[in-house]
Amino acid sequence: MTYRTVKLLADAATPEELFQGQWQSRRTKLDDFKPYLNERWAEGYTNAWTLWEEIKAHNYTGGYGAVRAYLRPFRTTGTAPAARPPSPRTVAGWILTHPDTLPENDRLKLKSVLAGCPELEALTGHVRAFGKMLTQLKGDQLPQWIKAVRADDLPSLHTFANGLGRDLAAVTAGLTLPWSSGVVEGHVNRIKMIKRQMYGRAGFSLLRKRVLLA
Repeated sequence: MTYRTVKLLADAATPEELFQGQWQSRRTKLDDFKPYLNERWAEGYTNAWTLWEEIKAHNYTGGYGAVRAYLRPFRTTGTAPAARPPSPRTVAGWILTHPDTLPENDRLKLKSVLAGCPELEALTGHVRAFGKMLTQLKGDQLPQWIKAVRADDLPSLHTFANGLGRDLAAVTAGLTLPWSSGVVEGHVNRIKMIKRQMYGRAGFSLLRKRVLLA
């Protein structure tokens, strides 16, 4: 037994202090489902077996014992501990991901976030509706989308919608027609990259040769 272990045993005021160590910070199978368990507990669902069955339906592969152990402190305090909120960048990533490809764990976390913020829930609906128009070339729905956006109290999205409205015909065509300027933009970016590689010390003739021979 090392000196460090002896000192830990001697200084511990409670049994719980004996279980401090690096292993406590390791991720477990239950970590991704804790926000969901916290939310369900706050709603009044306190049966550990039932909650275990629920998260099993959402691809939780751990055992019932881990769920029961996690919920045990709730029964003495009466409330679930406050979960660390996800970062704005993380939530934005969830919103911008197609719902069908969003992992189940992230979907549950996003559901928990949206439940506490009606404005964010409305924003998510508008973003996904716009994504559907963009990927399915349904530009005819754009005026209705802009009208729906203006009906909600979302100033930042209003600015975007107003910008679309100022050039409605062009944007509608871009969301409807199968043609794209992506290839042209790609060539422009390639030419700019070649130009930067020469640090501005070459003329047009050399740039032309490099572009043609690249």
